[in-house]
Amino acid sequence: MFLPFSWILATFDSNPIDSYFQGLVGACGISVLCNLMRVNNFIQTCSDSESETESKQQSSSPVNPLRGSWRSALQFWSVAVLLSLVGSRVSSLIVLEFCLRAVSAWAAARTDANGRGLDLLLIQCQFSLGCGLTCTLAFLHQGAPHSSLSLLLAAALSWALASVSHSLWIHVARLYPLHSTERYCGKCITILTSRHTILTSLQRAVVLAFALATVASTATVYEHFLSQKDALKFWTPLTLCYTMLVVYIQEDQNRQTGTEALLQTVVLRLGAILVLMLTVGDWSDVLHVLITFLGEAVCLLPSQDLLQAVLQEEEEEDTSLTKPRHKTRERTWRTSDDS
Repeated sequence: MFLPFSWILATFDSNPIDSYFQGLVGACGISVLCNLMRVNNFIQTCSDSESETESKQQSSSPVNPLRGSWRSALQFWSVAVLLSLVGSRVSSLIVLEFCLRAVSAWAAARTDANGRGLDLLLIQCQFSLGCGLTCTLAFLHQGAPHSSLSLLLAAALSWALASVSHSLWIHVARLYPLHSTERYCGKCITILTSRHTILTSLQRAVVLAFALATVASTATVYEHFLSQKDALKFWTPLTLCYTMLVVYIQEDQNRQTGTEALLQTVVLRLGAILVLMLTVGDWSDVLHVLITFLGEAVCLLPSQDLLQAVLQEEEEEDTSLTKPRHKTRERTWRTSDDS
């Protein structure tokens, strides 16, 4: 009778209350990231459409956020539950895998004039960021006598930050086009003056979060996987093969666009981690990887507006780069005709 309940408790690495607080902190971090990205995209849309008519401004603006308030709430609590179910072992692998992808995307962006991989990387890092936060909290509070109290305080602070970012996004989506022209709202004036630094500050915060999570993930992976005898002989070829897979996925993603490409990338990445856990992990690790599939889908599917904004910005940059070329070609044709 109590066997299924014991299976559920076995999926948690620690106290279920501590795991839920960690998942709540991770969900708040993802919420702050998405809200600030939407604020940045909305400000860019409004600044690009200042010279256009009012009807075009309304057509180019995103959907009213109040229409999807219940969807965002459902997504938030779903992500919090899924992050609380994923253990620190799998979360560490997810973080290290994302850091490997980030390095590959950074190397590809240096050779690419558009830098497309870095823009899409913020959209893809949502669930990995949540895993990084939960893994860092689990590493810091390992063996702490009052871990539940400190995690409660961390969850309360994260909830406050997520609430501020959500209210800022709602305020900007409602009133920024009016307040930016009238210049009597303190929030909108501050956003208007610092609009060029929002994305840069957000990227720095994400890099800092993943830097801390990398240290915690490395310690966790070494403790649970690499501390055994002759473990490096087995993990070295697996790491090299997975690195080659990440490079192939990165090159394939640069040739494709849209949500289908992102979901295909998620299936390939997590499929490789699933095969790895079937080889060296426990049954709970395999279950946590399957939960990670759901978490990635819950984070990526509602992010259609962010993905469309990135793709639209890339199309505008491509057209702006091709127009001068057409003009120079026309000039060369005219000079050749005149001669």
